[in-house]
Amino acid sequence: IDGEVTAGKLVVFSLFLLLLLHISTVIWIDFFGGSTIGAIFAFYTSVIVGLLIPLPSSAWIRTACVTVFHRAFELINPRCFCLQSGIPRAVPFIDVFFADAMCSLSKVFFDWGMLWHLAWHFPQPVPMELHSIAIPSIAASLPYLIRARQCLVMHTIGRMKGDPKRYQHMLNAIKYSTSLWPLIVSAYQKVVPTEEEKATLENILIILFAINSTYSLAWDIIMDWGMMQNPQNMMPESCAGSAPIGPGGSKTPQSCAHSVLRPRLRFGASTSITILLIDMVLRYSWMLRFWEKDLFPNMDIYILCTQFMEAIRRALWNLLRVEWENIKQNRGKESQEDVEMQEKDPFLPVSAMSMSPRATPQHQQ
Repeated sequence: IDGEVTAGKLVVFSLFLLLLLHISTVIWIDFFGGSTIGAIFAFYTSVIVGLLIPLPSSAWIRTACVTVFHRAFELINPRCFCLQSGIPRAVPFIDVFFADAMCSLSKVFFDWGMLWHLAWHFPQPVPMELHSIAIPSIAASLPYLIRARQCLVMHTIGRMKGDPKRYQHMLNAIKYSTSLWPLIVSAYQKVVPTEEEKATLENILIILFAINSTYSLAWDIIMDWGMMQNPQNMMPESCAGSAPIGPGGSKTPQSCAHSVLRPRLRFGASTSITILLIDMVLRYSWMLRFWEKDLFPNMDIYILCTQFMEAIRRALWNLLRVEWENIKQNRGKESQEDVEMQEKDPFLPVSAMSMSPRATPQHQQ
């Protein structure tokens, strides 16, 4: 279908944008003798004009843009009753998923903030003043603020409903706040006068990066992917026996990976472990700053490389995040089906009535 948005089309379109960015920069600077800011606006103008041309082949791109704008509006849409009392509207998973993706684009928001400054002061250079650093940094923090706000909304809903697990939303909001402190320190580092102060702030920045990466990695595995949630299953005897402890102390035959991670791995044990290891490594990709001058010819290449690694990490993270969300949403349906079947024939065990992969070990690979 021509108007359908697919992963293949998005990859091809991304590569086309990279090629267009390179071509427009070369033409604008080398042939016309223009400036860098002019090349950037030439690129954006070319993209906008291309999208506005009503070609059937680009209809899916316009559909995707409309979807993105609609979801972006939902992120800033108030989720409360301002004129009457009541429980705020819950944040749906699609909005959570979209906001999480925006967190990987924090550097893009920073560049947009800097681009606005470049355009505002053009043709003069951007002065090294507080506002020229604060505004791009605030733009970069917007995705984390939006996601933290979603967590606080869900915490408020849980408090009003008496949900005993509402504290998890507060812990999640704290996780996103750990992404803000490096932005603040990094922005302040650019305005300090002495090299000694910059070195001190660099050490603080490394500590903040380590806290954020470790907190985020733990949250990825335990909460976002639903893995390693039962400490008993991570004991050596549990893995050796390949029998994770389930509800009520029951044990079911499983592989060691299923015992340690979780009973249901729809992508298989090897794929899930590979994604987990890659996510673990890429969460600490900021450590490349220690070898930046040895590995990269300039700062721009270093930033581009880290952005590509974050795009890969987020794409792999999405697989297990959607998988876990699907398992959680189907868990209630399967439990209800088990109850209904048991009411019809109370002498059948629940495991014999369930048609889910959870009841058949051969489907759990």
